[in-house]
Amino acid sequence: MKLDSRRIMTYTAEKKSELGQFMTPLGIADFMASMFSSTAGRDVSLLDAGAGTGSLTSAFAMKSIQDGAASIRATAWEIDAGMLQSLAERLGDIAALSRYHGVQFDHRIEHGDFIDAASRFVLSGKVSGFTHAILNPPYKKIHSASAHRQFLRMVGIETGNLYSAFVALSLLLLENGGEMLAITPRSFCNGPYFRHFRQLLLKHAALCRVHVFDTRDQAFRGDDVLQETVIFHIIKGAIQSSVMISTSIDASFSDVRKWATDFSEVVMPGDAESIFHLVTDGSSEDMRPQMAAFTNTLADLGVGVATGPIVDFRLKSHLRRFVGMGCVPLVYPLHFSRGFVEHPKVGSKKANAIEDNAETAKWLLPAGHYVVTRRLSSKEEKRRIVPALFDPNRVACPGGKVGFENHLNVLHEGKRGLRPEVAQGLAVYLGSTLADKWLRRFNGHTQVNAGDLRVLRYPDRDILVKWGKRVGMVFPSQEEIDYMVEETVRAK
Repeated sequence: MKLDSRRIMTYTAEKKSELGQFMTPLGIADFMASMFSSTAGRDVSLLDAGAGTGSLTSAFAMKSIQDGAASIRATAWEIDAGMLQSLAERLGDIAALSRYHGVQFDHRIEHGDFIDAASRFVLSGKVSGFTHAILNPPYKKIHSASAHRQFLRMVGIETGNLYSAFVALSLLLLENGGEMLAITPRSFCNGPYFRHFRQLLLKHAALCRVHVFDTRDQAFRGDDVLQETVIFHIIKGAIQSSVMISTSIDASFSDVRKWATDFSEVVMPGDAESIFHLVTDGSSEDMRPQMAAFTNTLADLGVGVATGPIVDFRLKSHLRRFVGMGCVPLVYPLHFSRGFVEHPKVGSKKANAIEDNAETAKWLLPAGHYVVTRRLSSKEEKRRIVPALFDPNRVACPGGKVGFENHLNVLHEGKRGLRPEVAQGLAVYLGSTLADKWLRRFNGHTQVNAGDLRVLRYPDRDILVKWGKRVGMVFPSQEEIDYMVEETVRAK
């Protein structure tokens, strides 16, 4: 049974990249298995899709033996031939242990493409009989024109990542009342790319529990997985009730905190996007009444948001250290300073300017008032939303144009600048603690994209203008920003 450290050492980086697969540490496997309901006296049938060396099947079997299950049948799917011997050895050990405890354990290893085979099985209309599924699926994008994508569409699954495909197919294979535990990236919780997947989950199953790791690189520490990870427990065909939310700093699970919350706190009633809001600290649980004061989308405000269009390495020959003849300012995140874009940045290794010519013109915007936010933040930073106000009165714009680099989101109005007071008000709101905490409920990574800003709800234009008029040459402090927002919420 001592395969855990060895399987990490022998599973090469090339294989991880090729298959998108990361092995499950034993501590996580045991924790996941513990979240299943008791199997006492039951004949259980387990699906482990992407089984690796079998740590999840092993943990489930051990838990079922302890529960007093009548019998266990396990089907382990694995595409990597290099894993099969270790997988067979581990399942053989489990079979021997089961016999010792008087529990029948039958297992089958399927070596092949799970998406292909599972899609065909679903299409056949046959019944799999799986009572349980436990998954650590591969994490890799699926090309839109690939055979995998076509198979998935044939069974009504629209998704662009292997992990959501594995979960969706496994859910379809479960019998009614069947339980699933899966550990996946948190990225499925929001965004248009996973909308169909979220809706499929909620259509076919009840969400029972979600476990969130507070430190994003700790779940698969030995494999250098640098993204937030969640474990979720669903029951197919069950009636949705409250959801248990739990957290821990890392995969030692030495500090697990858990609490029940209404399902309406996780998925907002009437939300067409079915975004999952995962509150991981008590201070944000009472935010819905505060956010109820803000009902507008950016579209309602007539405001657009886009990723900064200038990819610097593609236009490298047109970049300049400083603005000169025939050049315009080029704005990077490094130009953010105390709520404003301060330009140029002397001593920076990055360019401060870009030429305005036939090759670059389509990437430039007219000079005006814009709100820009950083797309990326480090895991140590307190804030996800980091805004700055681009004010053409503070930044010289010869030629009447400006360039925004690709690591920024740009709020604009018809690809032109915003009304000054509206821009200033938006910068205030995006700089508020309320907006940042609300975004953290559904944004599970350190990247904040244009789509995330579209999902937020905003004050109306009158409130934005009111706030904007309070922005002078010095941007308001965090305390002043939060006071403005709280004052408005109380007035509502």
